[in-house]
Amino acid sequence: MRDIENRDDLLHLMEAFYSRMMQDEQIGYIFTEVAQLDLSHHLPLLADFWNNALFHTGGYKNNVVQIHKDLNDKETLTPAHFERWQYLLKTTIDDHFQGEVAEKMKLRATQVGMTMQAKLGHYS
Repeated sequence: MRDIENRDDLLHLMEAFYSRMMQDEQIGYIFTEVAQLDLSHHLPLLADFWNNALFHTGGYKNNVVQIHKDLNDKETLTPAHFERWQYLLKTTIDDHFQGEVAEKMKLRATQVGMTMQAKLGHYS
């Protein structure tokens, strides 16, 4: 297996991840019923987010914290939800890529999850 190299790799990864996540019994409903995601719109934004997070491209302009605060207003996002999200993302990364950037993405996912939870008031 090769490492994550570019935005195209990240888009492929996000497609695989969301396919898995939206079918997940624990958190899938958040994406299908609560957020009612339009994947054709959402997945390119996620690829931009991760491209910026991993390769510092500057291509992501949305307020990711506010997006999750708005979602939390509709459905309380619990630490268990974030744990499941991280598990599914890390598993999907491992299924498709290996290397320094893949490991960096897993670490960054942990940091993103912790930041989101802190901003939602899970940590005091």
